Amino acid sequence: MADNVTLFGLAGSLAAGLATGVGALPIFFIQEITPQVQGALLGFGAGVMLAATSFSLVIPGIEAAEKLTENQFLAASIVVLGILLGGGFLWAANRYFPHEHFIKGSEGSNSNRLKQVWLFVIAITLHNFPEGLAVGVGFGGGDVQNGIALTIGIGLQNFPEGLVVAIALLAEGYRRRNVFGVALLTGLAEPIGGVIGAGIVSIASIILPWGMAFAAGAMLFVISDEIIPESHSLGKEKQATLGVMIGFVLMMFLDVTLG
Repeated sequence: MADNVTLFGLAGSLAAGLATGVGALPIFFIQEITPQVQGALLGFGAGVMLAATSFSLVIPGIEAAEKLTENQFLAASIVVLGILLGGGFLWAANRYFPHEHFIKGSEGSNSNRLKQVWLFVIAITLHNFPEGLAVGVGFGGGDVQNGIALTIGIGLQNFPEGLVVAIALLAEGYRRRNVFGVALLTGLAEPIGGVIGAGIVSIASIILPWGMAFAAGAMLFVISDEIIPESHSLGKEKQATLGVMIGFVLMMFLDVTLG
């Protein structure tokens, strides 16, 4: 059973990760996208991730913790601690791994020693790992429908993300073929997270609420620290906010109907 769960986690996170490369394909046909569209696309991705975090990770995590402890206070405490641990893990990764955002600029230590393109790659990898972790945890709990909902949701937000990343790299002067390769390869961080999430959670049911909460915290950190600030820094806050709302309600609808 554990092997099947890990396989599901790998397949789901791989499919979601490859959506980043698929989303970058339009760069071979278009020259640029406007700041309005770019902000809306980033906002859409943030909205999808926010809904996936809420409905596919936090709520099932609370339910799993309540079933485990039979105590609402303890259940809520487990999820709170798990979310904070997940956010803290991403904070530390962002603090100590040198990387560069397309709009916010450099973060982390010793960034001067790496070429800019690799700083972008590290940034996208740090961003994608918790998404794969979330998909893996979703399948690891034994709820295939929840895992599928997370796979679709993360894949949906990876399409516009792949396009935005590709356009930003083109603006830095990189060749289209290389840009597409970078977008495709960075999505492969997700299956790594997927296997880890599914494997750990499938070991024992007691780990499930912690895993879901940890993945939720990591996702929340990415949404608040990276995606929303990137979308708003383009100066198109209204378009970005509209994108967040559309992404949120779409993912909520998918989660409810698939669940």
